[in-house]
Parts: sequence; structure tokens; C-alpha cells
Amino acid sequence: MSLHTLIHRSGLPSPDVNEMQALQLLEQHYGLSGPLQALGSQQDLNFRVDSAQGRFVLKICHGDYAVQELEAQHAALGFLREQGVQVPAVRPSVSGEQLLALTLNGQPVRARVLDYIDGQTLTRLKHMEPRLMAELGALCARVDQALAGFTHAGLQRTLQWDPRHAQAIIAHLLPVLAEGSRKARVEAAAAQAQQHLAPLLEHLPMQAVHLDITDDNAVWQRDAQREWQLQGVIDFGDLVHTWRIAELSVTCAALLHHAEGDPLRILPAVAAYHALNPLAAAELKALWPMIVARAAVLVLSGEQQVSVDPGNTYSRDNLAHEWEIFDVATSVPSALMEAAFLQVAGQQPEQPDLFAMQPLLPALQGQSVARVDLGVLSEHFTAGNWETPGVDQRLLGEQGTPACSLYGQFRLSQTHIDNPQEPRTCALHVELGLPAGAEVAVPFAGTWHQAEAGTGCLQGTGTSLWLSGLSEVPSDGQSLEPGQSLGKGAELLTVQLCNVAGLRPPLFAAPSQARAWQAVCPSPKALLGFDCDAEPLADPLALLERRDASFARSQKHYYQQPPQIERGWRNYLIDLQGRSYLDMLNNVAVLGHGHPRMVAESAKQWALLNTNSRFHYAAIAEFSERLLALAPEGMDRVFLVNSGTEANDLAIRLAWAASGGRDMLSVLEAYHGWSVATDAISTSIADNPQALSTRPEWVHPVTAPNTYRGVFRGADSTADYLRNVDETLARLDAEGRQVAGFICEPVYGNAGGIALPPGYLQQVYGKVRARGGVCIADEVQVGYGRLGEYFWGFEEQGVVPDIIAMAKGMGNGHPLGAVITTRRIAEALEAQGYFFSSAGGSPVSCRIGIAVLDVMAEEGLWDNARTVGGHFKARLQGLVDKHPLAGAVHGSGFYLGLELVRDPLTLEPATEETATLCNRLRELGIFMQPTGDYLNILKIKPPMCTTRESVDYFVDMVDRVLSEDL
Repeated sequence: MSLHTLIHRSGLPSPDVNEMQALQLLEQHYGLSGPLQALGSQQDLNFRVDSAQGRFVLKICHGDYAVQELEAQHAALGFLREQGVQVPAVRPSVSGEQLLALTLNGQPVRARVLDYIDGQTLTRLKHMEPRLMAELGALCARVDQALAGFTHAGLQRTLQWDPRHAQAIIAHLLPVLAEGSRKARVEAAAAQAQQHLAPLLEHLPMQAVHLDITDDNAVWQRDAQREWQLQGVIDFGDLVHTWRIAELSVTCAALLHHAEGDPLRILPAVAAYHALNPLAAAELKALWPMIVARAAVLVLSGEQQVSVDPGNTYSRDNLAHEWEIFDVATSVPSALMEAAFLQVAGQQPEQPDLFAMQPLLPALQGQSVARVDLGVLSEHFTAGNWETPGVDQRLLGEQGTPACSLYGQFRLSQTHIDNPQEPRTCALHVELGLPAGAEVAVPFAGTWHQAEAGTGCLQGTGTSLWLSGLSEVPSDGQSLEPGQSLGKGAELLTVQLCNVAGLRPPLFAAPSQARAWQAVCPSPKALLGFDCDAEPLADPLALLERRDASFARSQKHYYQQPPQIERGWRNYLIDLQGRSYLDMLNNVAVLGHGHPRMVAESAKQWALLNTNSRFHYAAIAEFSERLLALAPEGMDRVFLVNSGTEANDLAIRLAWAASGGRDMLSVLEAYHGWSVATDAISTSIADNPQALSTRPEWVHPVTAPNTYRGVFRGADSTADYLRNVDETLARLDAEGRQVAGFICEPVYGNAGGIALPPGYLQQVYGKVRARGGVCIADEVQVGYGRLGEYFWGFEEQGVVPDIIAMAKGMGNGHPLGAVITTRRIAEALEAQGYFFSSAGGSPVSCRIGIAVLDVMAEEGLWDNARTVGGHFKARLQGLVDKHPLAGAVHGSGFYLGLELVRDPLTLEPATEETATLCNRLRELGIFMQPTGDYLNILKIKPPMCTTRESVDYFVDMVDRVLSEDL
């Protein structure tokens, strides 16, 4: 086919065939009948037919499509099926033909029927995870490997989408755009792509390719774990013999629609392709300009199709995302993408020889230059001072001269909070603290281009040098030779190299883009004459392997590939690359991370004394008095321990001693600790899958009083849940067993903070006490002001327990727990022997515990939990009203749970969706984990200093992810 014919055909509308005619065609020629569903296509007609013999696709195209081309498609389908590639088979007509030539409505058309592959495409998927991009890249590789041995005369065709003809198509279709910025951008992008491609074309291998393996033409289905699984590839209408790399360019161009504005997000597809079907260097270099050219053809073809066939909904809907593809494809320099593609293939981009250049700062040669650490672990940063504007420059100025920042360092000052985007933290430049008026010399021949005052670029051959902080600079456009003066340096000089002429690069890059940008903006070390490079960060996955090799693996970590967290501040945790994550689950750090009061109190007391509680010192008395002041009247004794597990374990021992019995009642779906005794009373199968089958005979679980998804539901279920308590106690009475006690979280913490049925604890406490038992309130998670409306969880039920066990936030991360009880119960244990906890109640622990209470009062954190927590719950309730997957909001204050369900009536838990949501939130800069026996509840327990702004950001991001296809 000639290019002229191709261009004519590219402007044709779809064939004019209605559903009735399509049904008649199917019945007459294929013996098929059944409901039809129109499927999208740009120039053909596609119908799905649901017949008694199965599902099929009727494909109708214009009659001037060459028979040989269609026969090539059918041959390729058979060829690929023989090699195990999942593609549809061709269904012959009743007369045995694979392809029919017909006339409908006076127009010649060609028709055929193919198997239908069940599933869906990912075209409208709102978020495509890297795994899916990699699978599309791998699919390209497998199809290309299979087609490498396929030949057919019908492959020698002139095709609109063949990148060999991209420039001709672009030139022909450009007039469909009105004069203006869009047309100019398309024209310029196409010209630049052609310039980059021209020297590479003769080195590109050729073969048969599908040329349309996109999110539109790969079919997927979800498995039982809600993971997308590839079912097959369809639509061989663009099959052609062309450059092999064209296949991957088409796939990558389509993926730009899912790149969320960042073209480097397509790298998993390139890496997966190369791993299966290695690409040559020329192909890797040609890939991005070919993608840009494809994007230009897409928008121009889409604009033309809409103009000639305005009723084609498929084309009209596609046009917006085709322009999105073009916008992303032209958002970064080609050199950046070329470097990234080479890097994922294990190849290094070419770099200029900087060591042959002359020194930029002759006066500094041989001098010692102070390297100023501005990274995440820098000792210069404390108590959030990195948030102060200009802090890096101030620190450089305080070192004396000369001093330098570090190229390639992830700067803490560049982090940001409550933001879904990666912060740009990697320095692509160096800042120098210099003596005022230091001479700056020309390092290589070039032309000086003035930008703004004190800033400009020395443009050489293949290398640009950007400088800021200069005075007495050359005139704009002046040619300079090595050794000439570039001007005088101010007290702070910024130096940056760039390998792309005409590009003013960013000063910082996002961590995921840093490696590629460093290839474009190399270190200026050679020009400066001293080491200004940051030490590379250790591989966090290698560190994880060391952890797994030495740290018992039953001690789990969050996420499969967790970021390495080494700093915290307020309600944020910061990784080594300077990304700040909103911490919405760390209920230990009630005051927030890195609180200066905690630093000062612990350091001061450690410098004085730290020993055990058998010694006499003031802090233990002061802290015990402070705790008793918070407890209900009548409680007058304190035990200090190290953790919630130890506190609950001691509470059980106290119950045994005070009652003379051993039998304990606990509630199902609860967690109380990991020691032998606390594990015995814990019944959460999420924490221990064998929890219900390994209870010792002294533990008697009662029905979980879960008013949302329990056996009985609603606020009026109290009596129903009490029946099981009565039955259990009656059985113990009948067996003559002494009840030791009952332990329960006053708010159902493990289930996300569900309130117990009204009056439940009051009734159970009365029944247990009537039998001589002791009532324990496990306040480890829900107490200490976290609920907002109540300081203690038991206050919501209007009861007073006999024993309060607490920990978690008491030490703001320091190991500290306590048990508060009465003198009678405490002395019952003393009658059996002494109690001692080696580090419990140490001077350091006590001072930290006192300081936590002081800061909570001074900073109004309990009030903050009540007011901001109330706003939080209301916003979460808005998600329940909006999203079917959001079933209910539990809890109050800063102890909340959002329960996800697949069905509002059956309450089928959305376990897999909850896991996906948590992982997606991490990508958006939020730490969140699931809880509950079905792991379908968001465990929302942030530091109590969390702000309204952070709450709104969290809910907005959950809303965003729930709006995606989970």
C-alpha cells in the first residue's frame, strides 16, 4: 500500500453497520445468535456476541483492507497459539472461510469471527502498580520472541502506526490542529524525536511485531486475592514487519497515561522486557524518541478521527488521554529517559571528560574544604530546625570558609509533609561557602548566557555549567576560553553541570529519578578539584536481608519492601532519602517523634543515674503519685514495668493472688500480649492463627461483644452477649472452680476501637466480683487520653475496674508500663513473694514518664485528641457515606478504625482490598496497617499531636484510593 493510500484510509470513519445487520451476518454465515455488545475501535466495528456456543467477537472492517494483511493476522494468531501465547483463535464460517467479503449498506466490508477472551482491559484503571507495568513489558518481550520467527507476505505493508512512517504522518496531519501552542509543541517534539532517531535507525533490528500491546489490548482478570492476572492479548490489526523496538515503544507510550505525570514510572516495563528479550544499546537510545513520535501521531490521528467521525464515542473519549500521553512524553528531556533506559538495562550513559577541564576555583586548589552534612542523619538538624527557610545556606555560612554541600546527598531541608508526591531531595548541585570576591575561572571553552542577576550558564560543547552567586560576570553571549575570568564569587556560590544544551536543570531530583538525573547533571568534583560527593546510601533491601539473617523472623516488619526509617519528627517518620511519611498508626509515640523534651529529660537523667527500683530515689515516688492522681478514687498502689505485655501478665498474677483462683475470662478477638499468660488469654487469630485451639484449661473466652459484625449487632445487644458470660460462669460454678478474674479492653481495640454494648462491663464486672473475681481493664492501647472524650476507656462504660494495666504511650516510645490497683490486691501478691522488674521504674523511665504527662498537659494533647479526633471521625464517616467498600467507622479521638467490607449486609471482610489500600497509602506518603481478625480494618492510632491538616490529608488520600479500582 502506498503512503497516499494509507493517509486516505486513516481518515475513513468506521463502517456503517447496525446491530440488526450484524446479527443477520452472524446467523447466516456462522450459525451464531445471541445478544450483541458493541466494543470500541477507532476505524473498525467490533461486536461481542453471547451465543449458546460461547462468546465470540465479530470484527468488521472496510473492504479496501488488503486480504493479505488480514490473512497475516490469522496466521500470526495460529503461530502464537502453537508457542503458548494466549491469543484468540479464528472461528471459520459455516462454509469454512476465515474471512468474508460482503457488501452491507452499499459498502464493501470484510468480516471475521474470533474467540472472545474473558476479562477486562486496564485502560481506565486509575492507578497502575509497577507490577502490572512490568507484566505488560514482559508480555511484549514474549510476543516479540515468538514472532521473531514469523514471516508472511502480508507483513510488508504501509501502516499508519509504523514508526518508520511517523514523520510523514505527522507532516500530513498537522493541519488538523489550529495554529497555536499545541500545534507548535507537536511540531517541535516530532522534529526533536527525528533528530535523535536519525543516527540510530540503521542499527535497529527488524522483525514481525504486534505493534499494539497496550492497556487496551491486554485482557486481565482478578484472582481470589484481588490480584490482576493476564488472560491474553487481542487485536492484531497493526501487525507489521518493522523495527523490533517499535513494539515496546507502543506499549510504553500507552503506559504514560498511567504514569501520573512521571514518565520514569514506565521503567518497570522496560526492565521486564530487557530481562526476557535483551535490547541493544541503539534500541535503548531509540526508545524514548520513538515514544515521543508515537505520542505525536496519537494526538494528531485522534484529532483527525474526531473531525471526520464526530459520533465515534471511542475516538472522542480516547483523545483526552492521548493528549495526556503527549504531555507526559514531552515533560522531560530525551537525555534523561535515555539515561534511565540504559541504566535499567545495566548500561552506563556516556559522560563528558570533565577531568581534562581547568579548575573553576583556582584559589581553592590544594586547600582543605569543609564538607557540610545536610542529610537526614546530620547532627546539625534537631527539633525540626530543617523546616526553617534557608537553613542549609545558614549552616554552610557557619562553618567558616571554604565549605561545601554534598552532591548527590538527600537533603532533609527539602522534605515536605502531607503530600502524595515524592519530595525532590537529591542535590544535583553543590553550594560553596567562599571568601567574598573569590575568583571564578572559565573551565572549558564556551559561551556565557546570562539568566537573572548573578546567575547564568557557560554553554560548551556537550556540557553546560550553571552558576549562581556571581558578580562581575561577562556580557551575555560572550565567547570565553579556559582560564578567563567568569566573575567573582559571593559568599555562597552554586555550581551545577548539565549534559543537555539549552536545558536549565532542577537543583534537586526526586529519589526515584535521582540516578537518571545524575547522569544528566554529573558531579562537578573534577572542576572543583576536591571531593564534594556524598557517600552513597546503603541498599535498604540488603539491610533487610541482614535483619532477616540475624533477627528472629517471627518479629515481623511492616511492608514487604519497607523504607528505611531513621528519623522522626512530630507525627512524621522520615526515610534516608528524605521522604516524610505521615504516621497514622504509631500509638506508642503519643507526643510525636523526636520531641525535644524527651531528648532533654532522658539525657539529663542518664547523665545523673539509671538503676533499678530497689534503690531509693525521688523520681519513682513522684511518678507513682502522678499516676495515682489520674486513677479512680480508691486505687492507691502502682507497679512499674516495661511493656503492655508485662503489665497484663502482672495483672493476671494479681488476680490469681487476690482471688485464690486461676480461671480467667477473656473475650474473643482480643489481644493482650506475648508472654505465656497474656498469650493464653489472647484470642485474636490475626496475631496467632492457632489462638482458638491452643487455650489452656484455665482460660475461658466469651463471645466477642462486637456490635458491628459480631453474633449480635447493634447497641441493644447487651443482654444477648451477657448470656454467654452467664453460661460460662454457670459452668465454672457447677465445676466448683474459683473465678480469678475477667480481662477486657474497655473499648474493643483489636477490632478498630468498637464501643462495647451499653452496660456490658457494668454487668460482667458485677457477676465476676460476686464470685470473688477481679476485673482488669486493659488500657494499654485505648487509655491515657487517646480516646479524646475519655482519659480511660472504662469511663465510657461508667465502671471502675479493680486493676488498670497500661503501657504504650506512657513513655512516648521508651519501654514503660504500669499497673494501678488497690492496696488489698497489691498486698495479696506480696503475701506470695516479692515482685521485681529490673528496668521497670528506673530513674530514666520515671523521668520520661513524668515528662510525657507534663507535655500532654502543656501542649493540650488530650484536648487535641478530642477536637481533632472528632473532626477525624466525621470525615471518615463521609467516606462511609460515599464508598460502598467503607463499611463503618469505629472508635473516637485518635483511636479509630475504618472497616472495609465487600457487602453491607453480609459484612464480607474486604481483606485483600484493605492490604492494597495500605500499600497504596504508603506510596502516597502515609503509614497505615490493617487490624482485626480479618485484617480488614484500618488501624488508625496516630501520635496525639496530629493536626487537622494531617487528618484531612489522610482522609483525602483514602478517598482517592477508594476511588481507584481496588
